[in-house]
Amino acid sequence: MRPRAALALLALAGAGAALALPGFRLTAIQQFHYDQGNPLWEYDRKVMSCAYCHVKETGGAPWNAFGQALQQQFRADAAAGRKNKFPAVLYDRLKLMQDADGDGYADALEVYARTLPGDPASTPARPVAELEKAFTAAGGVAQYAPKVKKP
Repeated sequence: MRPRAALALLALAGAGAALALPGFRLTAIQQFHYDQGNPLWEYDRKVMSCAYCHVKETGGAPWNAFGQALQQQFRADAAAGRKNKFPAVLYDRLKLMQDADGDGYADALEVYARTLPGDPASTPARPVAELEKAFTAAGGVAQYAPKVKKP
């Protein structure tokens, strides 16, 4: 095999690891049901971008308003003596029905509408009242409750 061909095969073999999504995002994608209807959701960065919680599309610091709200939720959880994992903390944040980015839409509504709850420029196309009605009919915040593992 030629050196270039071998190098290309090696690069393709490692592409799966490079395309994998961080654990928090994988968890949130499933918890928000964004994985439904997309058999390749684990490799599709369009399903949920890093900008969901971070200022930059590539992730890392700094965090946007929603990411900061999640960090505060983790701190509040710890201060209360709980050691909840990410799915429970995320759910607790959404149950508050607060608007981290101040755009007039509660974070849970933005999750439902698939817009970015930490970016005030990213808002649902529907008016709040109409979106709230659809959200409630779909199960409200309870649809984002973490799955309970059976013993």
